[in-house]
Amino acid sequence: LSAKARSSSQCARTAGRPLPSRPNHAHQRRTSRIGNDATITLAGQSGNFELNVMLPLVARNLLESLHLLSNVTRLLADKAIASFTVREDRLQQALARNPILVTALNPIIGYQKAAEIAKQAYKEGRPIVDVAAENTNLSREELTRLLDPAKLTEGGI
Repeated sequence: LSAKARSSSQCARTAGRPLPSRPNHAHQRRTSRIGNDATITLAGQSGNFELNVMLPLVARNLLESLHLLSNVTRLLADKAIASFTVREDRLQQALARNPILVTALNPIIGYQKAAEIAKQAYKEGRPIVDVAAENTNLSREELTRLLDPAKLTEGGI
């Protein structure tokens, strides 16, 4: 940042105005990067006869974007994301109710039946495996094996 920009951000702190939260700060930096990208695109179109007088502008905006994003990425990771805690129980509940799981059943029970199971589970807020156990002739063990999210990420059924 320029000296003027640094001093204006320091003034914002001393003037008592609230500073943006870290995610908002990251969003502001990403927005600045989009502006730099537009400038680079327009500057790149300004070349005539293999001579582009805008190359210094392209270099400046590219370097500024790299600087903005590298700094804010580290800041966001260290000060915001690192403090996240995963509630494993909530994660497993949401995963068990995710309608995408029924796609693993399509080859076995057909698309229409799988779609009905997904709609019913979503409507009732129940796990896919419970609704599938009630509406198919597959055993719970087989359904648990087929609908295992970790296995589904490996590909193949």
